[in-house]
This record gives sequence, structure tokens and C-alpha cells, in this order.
Amino acid sequence: MSLFEVISKIEDIEIIAVGSKIRDLEWLQKTYGNGRWRKLKGFARIRFLDDGEEFEAEVHWYEAHGIGKVEMKIKELLD
Repeated sequence: MSLFEVISKIEDIEIIAVGSKIRDLEWLQKTYGNGRWRKLKGFARIRFLDDGEEFEAEVHWYEAHGIGKVEMKIKELLD
């Protein structure tokens, strides 16, 4: 999988799961620490770091207060 960066504001953010409803909660706590973990999704413009191509994409990530966004991934390229 190629590395990418988000180059626009993430819009239409929705919460997918919170706390014990997150399938990877135990792994998140071991890797990043305890927190009020949430899984979120949104839409943003991304740029692949290897070739510079830009796309609109649906992105998913985990987030906890005091830890921030982690494990951001592209769910779908939209254009």
C-alpha cells in the first residue's frame, strides 16, 4: 500500500464505532495507550507520496483525546 497525505480538510466526518464496539480496541490500547477510542470516517483530498497523484477519497482512522488520529487508511478512491 502506498503512503499518502491528506491535503484538504476532512469533511462529513462520522463516528463508526466507540470504545468496546471497536474490533481492534485491545491492539490500539497496547500500541498507542489507553483513551476514549473512536473509529471515524470522512472525505478528503489525498496525495500519494510516491507519484504525487491526487484523489478525492473516503478515509477511515482511529482517534482518542490526547493521542490524536492514528492508522489512517484509504477506504475508497472517489475520482
